[in-house]
Amino acid sequence: MLGKRLFLICFFSLLFFGFGSKTVSTQDYQPDIHVIVNMVQLNVAVTDKKGNYVTGLRPEDFLITEDGIGEKIATFGEGDEPTRLVELTPDNGKPNQMPRAEMPDLPRTVPAAALGSLIGGSNVFILFDTSNYMYRGFVFAQDAIADFIRSLEGADRVAFYSYSRDLSRATSLTSDRGQILHGVRSTVAGDDAALYNCLLLTVKDAAQFSGRKVIVVFSNGPDNASVVPPEDVAELAQSTGTVIYMISTQQAQLEPVSTAVFDRMTAATGGKAYFAKNWRDEKQAFSAIRDDLAHLYSVSYYPRANPNSGWRAITVKLAGEKGKYSIRTRNGYRPLPARYSADNQPAAP
Repeated sequence: MLGKRLFLICFFSLLFFGFGSKTVSTQDYQPDIHVIVNMVQLNVAVTDKKGNYVTGLRPEDFLITEDGIGEKIATFGEGDEPTRLVELTPDNGKPNQMPRAEMPDLPRTVPAAALGSLIGGSNVFILFDTSNYMYRGFVFAQDAIADFIRSLEGADRVAFYSYSRDLSRATSLTSDRGQILHGVRSTVAGDDAALYNCLLLTVKDAAQFSGRKVIVVFSNGPDNASVVPPEDVAELAQSTGTVIYMISTQQAQLEPVSTAVFDRMTAATGGKAYFAKNWRDEKQAFSAIRDDLAHLYSVSYYPRANPNSGWRAITVKLAGEKGKYSIRTRNGYRPLPARYSADNQPAAP
C-alpha cells in the first residue's frame, strides 16, 4: 500500500512540475527545411516561314500548356540577355498587386536573385567523337570545334569531352577558353564508338547545373559499342531540360538508322541534327548552332497542380499567330524533383 502511494505521488509530481527542469520552446527549434522546386525551363526557337529567327517577342506572346493545363511564365529571356522575373497575374487577367513573397505560384524561400541568375549564358558541353571513325577528318574536326569555342559569348561556360569506347572528361565546365582549347588539341584517336553510353553520362553531368544546358555532339559515324538505347538518352535529356545538337558527317548519313535516330533525338530535346559533307560544312554547322543559341527564348514556369507523375506533354504556341511561325522546343518531360535550400541553387528540369 505504501509503495502504491509513493508511485502516485511521484507520478503527479512529474505532471505538475514537468519532465525536466528546462522548458523547450518551439522558437528555439529551426529545422533545415528543403523545399521541392519543380521549375520547368524551356529553350524556345521561333522562326518564320523562311527560316529566319523571330526576335522581340514578349512573355505574354507565349501560351504554354502542360498536359493541357495552362501555365504562367515565371522567368523570361531572349538570346544571351539576362533572364528576368515576370510579374505573374491571376486568372482574371488583372495585374497582381501582391508582393512576390505572397505569390502562390513561386516558392517563398527562393530569392529573386537566384531565379534571375538561372540563365546567364549557356552551359555548353561539347562531346567529340575520337573513335576509329575519325581517322581521316580528325584535324579538320578539331579546327571546327576550336572555332566554335572561340565564337561563344563570354557568359557561356564550356566543357569539352571526347569519346570512343569510354568517355574522357578532358575539361570540366569553365569560362577559360584557353583551357578548353588545350583540351581540344590534346585529344587522340581511339577505337570503337560508344556514343549513347557516353552521351548519357554527359547528360547526367549537365543535369547537375541550373540554367540553359546544351550538348553539342560531333560524331563521324554510327554507334557500335553502346549498351544504352538512344531512347533512354533522349528521355533523360528531355526531363533535365538539356538541348542536344548533333553534327555528323556523311559517313553517318550513309546509315539510315543512325540518321533517323540523330534526327529524332535532337528534335525531342529542342535541338537540331546537321550532316556535313566536308570540313566547310562542319564549320557552317557549328556556326548555325551558335546562331541558334543566340536567338533562343528562355522561358520557365512552375507547373500547376497535376496528379500525373509520369510523362507530361508540353505545348508552346504563340498568341494570335497560328501557322505563321514555327516553334521548336522539347515536347515534354518526366518530373525529376529538384531540391532547394539556402545553401544550394535551384535546379530546373
